[in-house]
Amino acid sequence: MSAADRVIRWSTALAVVGVAVVAAVVSYEHASALVRAHGESGWTGRLIPLTMDGLIYASSMVMLDSARRGVGVPVLARWLLGLGIVATLAANVAHGLGHGVIGAAVGAWPAVALVGSYELLMMIIRSEQMPAATPSAHDGDDTADPLGERAAVVFADDLAVDRVPSIRAIRDALHVGQPRAQRLRGYLAAIAKSQGENLAA
Repeated sequence: MSAADRVIRWSTALAVVGVAVVAAVVSYEHASALVRAHGESGWTGRLIPLTMDGLIYASSMVMLDSARRGVGVPVLARWLLGLGIVATLAANVAHGLGHGVIGAAVGAWPAVALVGSYELLMMIIRSEQMPAATPSAHDGDDTADPLGERAAVVFADDLAVDRVPSIRAIRDALHVGQPRAQRLRGYLAAIAKSQGENLAA
């Protein structure tokens, strides 16, 4: 990565984090005021708003971890991310609704900015961590796939007896779709063939 690329990446990350911090503080204040106005007080009134934005953060991190490991995103993480977004947006809209439509729009903006900042930051981290596809001596197989080595470990016992797992078995074990499972099966078949040739030699 060039120096210019690093400057762009880090300056973008800092801007996103700065917006996220400001939006999180304002969104928290709006949600906290709403919660306190509807019967909660003390620590309860202060902590409930944190569960909304905290749920967004936790779900986003689970999705990021799944992307880094090359596995499917858990359905629960997607649902909870959506639920957290709806909850924080609703709280902020309700807070500003007393001042009319414009007040509701102004109240909703910090929540929108916060969620957008989270997702932009996740995109930056994903692009930093995802391995680049590089040419290999086995061009056309799945050696560039980050799941290739993991698949070889998962199905090591099968490969040791020159048995290539089925596409369905690969899909179930690695939580990938049909096309990727097919590519991984080709990669595993190449490994099994190579091991068989080494034993024969």
